[in-house]
Amino acid sequence: MRRVVTPGRAAFLAVWTAAGLAAAGCLPGAQAGSGLLAKPTLVAGVRPDLPGIGEHGQGGSFQGLDVDVATYIAHALGKRVRIVPTVAADRERFLLKEKSVDIVLTYWVRADWKTRITFAGPYVPSYQDILVRADEQRIRNVHDLAGRPICAVRGAGASDLVIKGLRVPARPVPTDGYNQCTTMLRDGQIDAITTNDTILAGLRNAQGASFRLLNARFGEQRTGIGMRPGDPDGCEAVNKAITQMYQDGTMAKTMRRWFGGSGLDLSVVAVPQFEGCE
Repeated sequence: MRRVVTPGRAAFLAVWTAAGLAAAGCLPGAQAGSGLLAKPTLVAGVRPDLPGIGEHGQGGSFQGLDVDVATYIAHALGKRVRIVPTVAADRERFLLKEKSVDIVLTYWVRADWKTRITFAGPYVPSYQDILVRADEQRIRNVHDLAGRPICAVRGAGASDLVIKGLRVPARPVPTDGYNQCTTMLRDGQIDAITTNDTILAGLRNAQGASFRLLNARFGEQRTGIGMRPGDPDGCEAVNKAITQMYQDGTMAKTMRRWFGGSGLDLSVVAVPQFEGCE
């Protein structure tokens, strides 16, 4: 049984009030205002290359944690949802320049990105971790990546946090996505993939017993929802929907659905400490 850690009393009251409006099918303030709240359809950018988070399933349907989160948020706000496949290299262009999406999921909350983007959430508290081949015994922690080739997905930033942030001299091998990473790892062209533990858990489940998640957990990574700046009401409404998703048990069920059996610790699903909508 997964234990859910609740936020403070104020956040609980906000969710309790929202639950009282369940018959209306939306959160307080979801039908008024400008920006996101004025739109009848929530257009969500979701990574298409992450098993368990965003990928094309059988019959071409799009599925994963981020699809479920975006759908839940849209319904909580009383809106329809449209999912747009958005790779890491395109997300800022889609969000800020073309404005073809309203939100982008699986977006690390980083100081340099916060100068341009508003973040709702984080909606998933996670850590950076390492995925290796199942028979790999030489790599036990992040320092063991020194001198080794690791996957570096363009636009993602995970390898930079190892090489520049932690000063571990790994050798980045540029790729366009995590599907390419897993192929290179399986073929021995790289020795490890490092990014969010949830991303790695999805990759591990997709590949089965051939890969192993280290559970090294060497850095907390706040996974937020990127939004255009200047819409605090929309951002706060998204945060309320995220809180509700934890409070009613949906997030725990969703995490178990997509990452159960991967080796990821799912014993506690804690409501994240939100960034605050500026």
